[in-house]
Amino acid sequence: VRFQKMQGHECHYVCADDAHGTPIMLRAQSEGIKPETLIANIAKEHLADFKDFSIGFDNYHSTHSDENKALSQQIYLANRDAGHITTRTISQAYDPEKEMFLPDRFIKGECPKCAAGDQYGDNCEACGATYAPTDLINPISAVSGATPITRESEHYFFKLENFESALKSWTTGGHLQDEVSNKLDEWLESGLRDWDISRDAPYFGFEIPDAPDKFFYVWLDAPIGYLASFKNYCERTGVDFDEYMKPDSTTEMIHFIGKDIIYFHALFWPAILQGANFRLPNNIYAHGFLTVDGKKMSKSRGTFINARTYLNYLNPEYLRYYYAAKLSSGIEDIDLNLEDFQNRINSDLVGKVVNIASRCAGFINKRFEGNLSNSLSEPSLFKEFVEKSTSIADKMENREFGHAMREIIGLADKANQYIDEKKPWALAKEEGQEQQVHDICTMGINLFRVLIAYLKPVLPETAKQAETFLNISSLQWSDIPNPILNHGINKFKPLMTRIESDKIQSIQEDSKETIPISTES
Repeated sequence: VRFQKMQGHECHYVCADDAHGTPIMLRAQSEGIKPETLIANIAKEHLADFKDFSIGFDNYHSTHSDENKALSQQIYLANRDAGHITTRTISQAYDPEKEMFLPDRFIKGECPKCAAGDQYGDNCEACGATYAPTDLINPISAVSGATPITRESEHYFFKLENFESALKSWTTGGHLQDEVSNKLDEWLESGLRDWDISRDAPYFGFEIPDAPDKFFYVWLDAPIGYLASFKNYCERTGVDFDEYMKPDSTTEMIHFIGKDIIYFHALFWPAILQGANFRLPNNIYAHGFLTVDGKKMSKSRGTFINARTYLNYLNPEYLRYYYAAKLSSGIEDIDLNLEDFQNRINSDLVGKVVNIASRCAGFINKRFEGNLSNSLSEPSLFKEFVEKSTSIADKMENREFGHAMREIIGLADKANQYIDEKKPWALAKEEGQEQQVHDICTMGINLFRVLIAYLKPVLPETAKQAETFLNISSLQWSDIPNPILNHGINKFKPLMTRIESDKIQSIQEDSKETIPISTES
């Protein structure tokens, strides 16, 4: 998003807390508070983490909002009136001890497709299959541990098969990554089933119109929450919501999701949008899982480093860079290898990028009153750095962030090599070499400025500090070709410090005690 904005594009970045479902209701009960209070507390924590990690949403909302309720009802009613909704009586898992129907995520057992154990009642984390909770092998209630019994209940279904032809066309139309498109093709070939979009009371969510005690399944209103957040943003800012949402809109709508929820986003979501005559996303891009030292992260299993735990010890920009250095346009998992993380930050950012400014700023401030030279001594080298902007921009545009980071660090190596070869520290000791020292360090500062511009989408706070040091306005991509000459800079303050091993150890120790209560739907 920052890259797109640096390019001068109008880009609106919105999201929302997924606030509905039985898990929220049960957790609120266990804490003796209302669900609305719980989700407000969670939102406050999320917003604090987003702010400290420099995740700059233009709007961050909640799926438990008036906008989402209205849009969910509108989309449901449009599909119902078009004949895409049906009802039928189903057999459903029921906890005889807690006297409640069990939501999908509160039943566990073996996957009916691949036989993987300890899987949830709606989809398999091992093979990605979706299924009915009653299909699980050897199921148990995650609420009480009891073996569920079966009870009948009338449920509402979305006729997904009505959209089979349209989905086959859309999923192969360049809107998805190839790996995702190929997987969806397998699911489409096996046939589409009606999708259960209702849940029985008690349930925390939106009641279905004209259906007392029946509520929208969280996966119906959760993706609609994207549109609701955007609608809330539009109402606050004057942006035309309908211009973006009409079927023939020329604007782009792009989603970024996790690969474990592809089925919901790439089949159900475009189908219900089409059924309600809303525009479809231009692209849905999936990311892989995040692992730590090769082990899978899972909220429900507590095997993860809490965002706040990390923030208590380390600069968030380090993690932003590390993830960017590993991100590709595919759906491969990313592993946070803590030793590699420490080494890469210390080498790439501290030892290479920041080091360029550190090596040159002292000479500029002490010997030249903080003023840069009035000319570039190596225009061909500067041109080489500037000409990389097209290649780096193309990589970022195509979400090949890892390749972009490698290209940027390659330039940092060249900048350091230039300073090593010119040896301004040695020249400073020789008479009559003042201008050469001035020119070398001015060149180094300008190469640093180009690198910071390239890294700004990934390191926004570091870039802001660098802009203050360089005494320049907020960098845009179009500024990259223009060197700063005959220009005063400020005193250099360290932009980053090395990661010491004790910080990593402290994060690991604190994380061993972090066992969160799941709020998954």
